[in-house]
Amino acid sequence: MKNIERIAEFLKQAQTYYLATIEGDQPRVRPFGTIHIFEGKLYIQTGKVKDVSKQLTANPKAEICAFKDGEWIRVAGTLVEDDRVEARQSMLDAYPSLQSMYAADDGNTQVFCFENGTATISSFTHAPEVLEF
Repeated sequence: MKNIERIAEFLKQAQTYYLATIEGDQPRVRPFGTIHIFEGKLYIQTGKVKDVSKQLTANPKAEICAFKDGEWIRVAGTLVEDDRVEARQSMLDAYPSLQSMYAADDGNTQVFCFENGTATISSFTHAPEVLEF
């Protein structure tokens, strides 16, 4: 399994992950659930009206953390907006429940992909495993 597939699978199995961004000099953390591979890259989804969108636009460095089955993953990198309708539609197709709130061409739906990402899977019982993607 490729690194990116392993990362996405971990996050999907965890169901909820926490995305950390920066607002000025203040860290901000919130729960997310969307994770998707599109054209070989790892994507998240949000709405342009949300603070997280404004924070990522001002400073695209972010980190994700999730825990499942005694292991945790930290995914760090730069989140870059992909403004193509195809990328937004692919995310909405992967998460049909979002389609009641978002549409690929609604002017609000926004997807970001990780660039220069590093994931670390850790536990109290084994050494950390580092996955570059």
